[in-house]
Amino acid sequence: MPILTLDDHNRLHLPEELLKRLELRPGDRLEAELDNGTLLLRRVAPPSPSASPVQRAISRKNLQTGIQFIRGVGPKLAELLAKKEITTVEDALFCLPHRYEDRRQLTPIRLLKPGGVQVFQGTVQSAGATTTKGGRRFFEAVVADDSGSISLKWFNTNPVWMQRTWKTGRRGIFSGEVSLFGHQRELHHPDVEWLEEGQDAALLMAADQLNYGRLVPVYPLTEGLHQKGMRRVMAQVTEQFLPNVENVIPPRLLPAGHLPLREALEQVHCPPVDAPLAALNEGRTPAHRSLAFDEFFFWELGMALKKRGITLEEGISFQVTHRYTKELAKLLPFQLTAAQRRVLSEIKEDMMAPHPMHRLVQGDVGSGKTVVALMAALVAVENGYQVAIMAPTEILAEQHWHNIHHWCEQLGVTVVLMTAAMKGKARTEALAQIADGRAAIVIGTHAVIQEKVAFHRLGLGIVDEQHRFGVLQRSVLKKKGQNPDILVMTATPIPRTLAMTLFGDLSLSVIDELPPGRTPIETRVFFESRRSQVYAMVREEVAQGRQAYLIYPLVEESEKSDLKAASQMAEHLQQEVFPELRVGLIHGRMKPEEKERAMLSFKARELDILVATTVIEVGIDVPNATLMVIEHAERFGLSQLHQLRGRVGRGSHRSRCILLTPGNLSEDGRKRLQVMEATTDGFRIAEADLEIRGPGDFLGTRQSGMPDFRVASILRDGSILEQARDAAVRLLAEDDGLGSAEGQRLREELVRRWGTRLELAGIA
Repeated sequence: MPILTLDDHNRLHLPEELLKRLELRPGDRLEAELDNGTLLLRRVAPPSPSASPVQRAISRKNLQTGIQFIRGVGPKLAELLAKKEITTVEDALFCLPHRYEDRRQLTPIRLLKPGGVQVFQGTVQSAGATTTKGGRRFFEAVVADDSGSISLKWFNTNPVWMQRTWKTGRRGIFSGEVSLFGHQRELHHPDVEWLEEGQDAALLMAADQLNYGRLVPVYPLTEGLHQKGMRRVMAQVTEQFLPNVENVIPPRLLPAGHLPLREALEQVHCPPVDAPLAALNEGRTPAHRSLAFDEFFFWELGMALKKRGITLEEGISFQVTHRYTKELAKLLPFQLTAAQRRVLSEIKEDMMAPHPMHRLVQGDVGSGKTVVALMAALVAVENGYQVAIMAPTEILAEQHWHNIHHWCEQLGVTVVLMTAAMKGKARTEALAQIADGRAAIVIGTHAVIQEKVAFHRLGLGIVDEQHRFGVLQRSVLKKKGQNPDILVMTATPIPRTLAMTLFGDLSLSVIDELPPGRTPIETRVFFESRRSQVYAMVREEVAQGRQAYLIYPLVEESEKSDLKAASQMAEHLQQEVFPELRVGLIHGRMKPEEKERAMLSFKARELDILVATTVIEVGIDVPNATLMVIEHAERFGLSQLHQLRGRVGRGSHRSRCILLTPGNLSEDGRKRLQVMEATTDGFRIAEADLEIRGPGDFLGTRQSGMPDFRVASILRDGSILEQARDAAVRLLAEDDGLGSAEGQRLREELVRRWGTRLELAGIA
């Protein structure tokens, strides 16, 4: 029996007796050296949890080694890697493969099956540029072995260079995803390793263990960066620097089956030969799950510490005097729902506490968040403080101002609008009223947190459509006063995993009840061929004394777009389709007074049809409007469609929403419209939207505060996020201030990873 054996990956396997003599432990590595025919083995132990601060500092410093200092990485390659945000060894270790290919053995061409990445060898039979019937040019090569042939295709490539490279009779090893076009199998843009004359493919695969003979990692690239070069760099980095990776999270907090960080990274970059390919490609192996937990844990620990810091800060202890709130209740033409009263009670309790409120209010379209926010604002005003209300768009800010100003004017409370569009005297006067305290409530966009805006005595900040902003914007608003209370709201229901990720430092209130009288909205998808039927439905509603919205994605048509646009369609509808009806128009480019005039005319039933863009997504409440037609519905996101649909169904009459589409839908477009037909539940819609579009697009903007997780996915790893949050909370219950030696190590790592992002430098 041999003393030492090598596996298929040239990894050394030692007998158990020798392992015991070397005193190897999980995570240890061996250094081998050949000395005059004698193999010398040395144990290289990683930094232990009890390693000295100096040892840990050395390990961290090694991980910060510039990628340009790795063997084989020159200035040009380092520049390309920097485009993928890989500037250090640590960046490289956490740049994970986005998929894997099974290159463990060659498959005869006859046995290649569509739908998966496969590896085969063959000889070029023919090659040349060609053109499709539609005029699209591409380069095609036919490759064959003894069992059959297959077509390889490239699009948008240099045909002259390809013709020189793909010579008839040349042999190679090819890999790529096999697809079926008609009845013909083909590969698009395959990888190729050319064979020298007489060279055996099996021998080449055995010699090149980096790119063949295993489950091969496929890394995200940028132009000029190639997989072989990337794999070479990653192999060098993992081999040389993995021993410097240490586990910082205490073992008692780790979930069952959690792998040490070093082992997880090694398995992700160099999977075991028997690893399940599907689990690797889905990011669901124990190694992937362990890395996701590690990343989530520090984010959740930071959020928990931030929330704890907010709780311990000295804030404003408001008194509820009912000076304005009782008067407002008398002015309202409706009674607050039980859910509104419950949430308002939670807000008041927070405001009366001696520490700052940080609360998120979620409520579906039409649930009455604005009134709840105004009640909270008036509590602050009753105590002599100012309130800032920040909305993501000028249109929404203007609509809030219109509604709130209408009520506050009757109470003797001054409300000022502040947007980036304001210039000259209007802006100067608004700034002066905010600075000297005459403006009790300030409503605006990002302009509210600009440096020149100075509040006299800010006591409460309200952020509307919170998912459009984020941690940093909330922080800037908070600095406009002395630890003011912060109330954030969203009409876009946010799935639990996303809410935990973005708003872990906030308390949560949900307005889960619609005002009485709201009716269910029937939603149906109609294709362009049924347009006349849709117009008949509009006439039917108007004949019954109701009104309709017709929504378009653009204001005006462009030469390059085939989308119908609001301005042209309003004219077309009035003159050619509904000459007997009264058609109005509203869009975001109109002046505020023009928009207000159009809204009021529609509400006063002076118009039968309101043609609009998404400007009416929020803010208009017309109970008599019972039909909404959304043109090119496939072009809207689910959240936006849900918000638009919420403009109807506000009265006691039956309401309908028609999603009109040309019919040539993408897969995502089809899914969105199916979800809209199936449910009016905002939370189910939000879950589906998040699943279809992913976090970045779901949030609508990159300044949303969404953390840039390198490994974890809030869509895939929701259960791991829950585990990480529980572990972070458990840790703080044991070690409240992270004052222990263990806590100190965790604080150092937390600040290093997320300190700037979460403004946590002060906790170190």
